[in-house]
Amino acid sequence: MSQKIAGKGFLALAVSAALGLSSVVQAEILIGVAGPHTGPSAAIGEQYWRGASQAAADINAAGGINGEPIKLVKGDDACEPKQAVAVANRLVDQDKVAGVIGHFCSSSTIPASAVYDEAAVLMITPGSTNPVVTDRRLNVVFRMCGRDDQQGQVAADFIVDTLKGARVAIIHDKDTYGQGIANAAKARLNERGVTEVLYEGLTRGEKDFNALVTKLRGANVDVVYFGGLHPEAGPLLRQMREQGLTAHFVSGDGVVTDELVTTAGGPQYVKGAYMTFGADPRKIADGQAVVEKLRAGGYEPEGYTLYAYASLQTMAAAFNGVGSNDAEEASAWLKSHSVPTVMGSKAWDRKGDLKVSDYVLYQWDDQGKYHQLP
Repeated sequence: MSQKIAGKGFLALAVSAALGLSSVVQAEILIGVAGPHTGPSAAIGEQYWRGASQAAADINAAGGINGEPIKLVKGDDACEPKQAVAVANRLVDQDKVAGVIGHFCSSSTIPASAVYDEAAVLMITPGSTNPVVTDRRLNVVFRMCGRDDQQGQVAADFIVDTLKGARVAIIHDKDTYGQGIANAAKARLNERGVTEVLYEGLTRGEKDFNALVTKLRGANVDVVYFGGLHPEAGPLLRQMREQGLTAHFVSGDGVVTDELVTTAGGPQYVKGAYMTFGADPRKIADGQAVVEKLRAGGYEPEGYTLYAYASLQTMAAAFNGVGSNDAEEASAWLKSHSVPTVMGSKAWDRKGDLKVSDYVLYQWDDQGKYHQLP
């Protein structure tokens, strides 16, 4: 071999070695953030992304996951089940994610989680509350929120004990989440001796509910319980008030966004409305530094922002705890360890549900802001 050729060979080896070293230094762990990043519920997707992004930045500053920095990959399901399955398959097969923070709508989470379970990819949903998500006991599926059978009970007890509701209408959006939480509230109301005077579904995407409001007025209801999301809750509330229906309005965590005010047409329409949600994470001492950091960046960490942050914290703790990105090992670790998060210490049962749920009531004020009731 000539000296010239040998020199070229040495140079090639040196370049290859350098590139190899560079790839090791720049190795990343990919985590999907799946949810409605577009569509009517995009405000929730924004909460997910903001929370996960801040968590990734903070975890990376502390050394990442097993020494590797986190890189987030956005998965937009628009709260559509078929799209959610396509997103899940893409995250698993193309992006090769080690874990997923998501989804949001239970109708999306349920089929998507089956994909993650088959591929052994750890999934933590910040906001899917339908019991089916975890009742199937998929080994790598967890949630950072409570369940509808817990949330519906809290709402129903509030309707009976505080609002003294006697003529209650139950409205739902026919979706897995909306109808599921409505049925949970209905079951508890019936247990408490209150039989609904109207039980009816509306269609997601509709905006004209005047005929339904006319029915509500005809039934002389004093409380309307709505199971669904803010794009329908807002117009329904506005049309109730425009028709002079002053019945109390109670809903669940599907309306926990300032976008409810926008879809209703102004704070005057949401004033006095109630909703159930976990105890305000912005008031928990463990998360104050993160809350202030987000606010300093011009973003108010409402709704599920800190739930998404805590979900990524939890995933990182599990992977670091087992020293690898193995979902099965991480799942076993989570079911036997508590994790300190921005929302306080969290622990999970064998299903992947939180051992402690903290649903409380909130009320919207005349400025279009929601406040936890004492």
